[in-house]
Amino acid sequence: MAATIKDIKDMTGLSLATISKYLNGGNLLPENREKIEKAIEELHYEVNEMARGLVTSQSKVIGVVVFNIANVFTCTLLRFLGERFREAGYASMICDSQNDEQVEADNIRFLMGKKVDGLIVIPVGRTPEFLEPALRADIPIVLLDRSLKGSGFDCVMVDNRTASYQAVEMLCSYGHRRIAIIGSESEFTGRERLEGCLQLLKKEKIDIPPEYLKLGLHSIEHGYRSMQELLQLEVPPTAVFMGNFEIILGAVMALNESAFQCPADISLIGFDDLIISNLSNPRLTLVVQPLQDLADRAADLLLRRLEEGRGAPRAEDGQQQVMENEELILPALIVEGDSIKRCSE
Repeated sequence: MAATIKDIKDMTGLSLATISKYLNGGNLLPENREKIEKAIEELHYEVNEMARGLVTSQSKVIGVVVFNIANVFTCTLLRFLGERFREAGYASMICDSQNDEQVEADNIRFLMGKKVDGLIVIPVGRTPEFLEPALRADIPIVLLDRSLKGSGFDCVMVDNRTASYQAVEMLCSYGHRRIAIIGSESEFTGRERLEGCLQLLKKEKIDIPPEYLKLGLHSIEHGYRSMQELLQLEVPPTAVFMGNFEIILGAVMALNESAFQCPADISLIGFDDLIISNLSNPRLTLVVQPLQDLADRAADLLLRRLEEGRGAPRAEDGQQQVMENEELILPALIVEGDSIKRCSE
């Protein structure tokens, strides 16, 4: 039979109130704490987290809602988030929105039913309505990687515009003017990266022909198909910017199947270094996001909000309000490889 609090009381001679205070994180005299911990070890007592949650109004569980769990970027962030929350005594409950806004809304309602203490969200949608159940529950929410403009939520993300601007700027510094973009305007990060690329091209007075602008989903299929189409043009680009890891994978696959060589025939620069830099030949020049820092900052911000007792943004009448939030924008770095050749055209 499993040990109970009464067994600890009988072994230590302490009151049930003192033992309960210890189990719920309260301060005790050192000698009483030592007695309880010794009894717990000898009795192999296991805390009933569900029962404790009813008393403390804490589940010690963080809900993490991601846009697509099959994405390598997402899996890497989940690993770092899990480590940080585990160190702080929290478990993670992960929900995959499968790039579907309705699934995303269902996930939020599901997690509210599980009484999670807080939320980390990598959103699919562009507007915050799907978070209304969390607003009503008054729990802290931190957006990761993607912002919901004007929502009043804390957010941690990378400066996608500046990083993409600098990536295309590097191509121009090597003399390239026939520059193609394989990217996306469906996702928040895709739109930001596209904007950064176009800003630089406009500054350099470089016109991008419609056939050089390949926009779709951040996917292997989009990268593969787009690179094939670019290489089949009568006047192909001399350089290509690739908008994320999956696009890079697809584009490199298509290039490897062609008669073109990198960088002799075409120069490449991509966004995200998730294994690919160690597998490609030549080594790709890539924009590298600080994934562990992103995850740690988001987790630490949420844990701080939990300690402060601050929930989701609310007005006095209970309605959502736009309020001052903490937005952390981290820089990305360009790590040079051997995939860009000087162009004399």
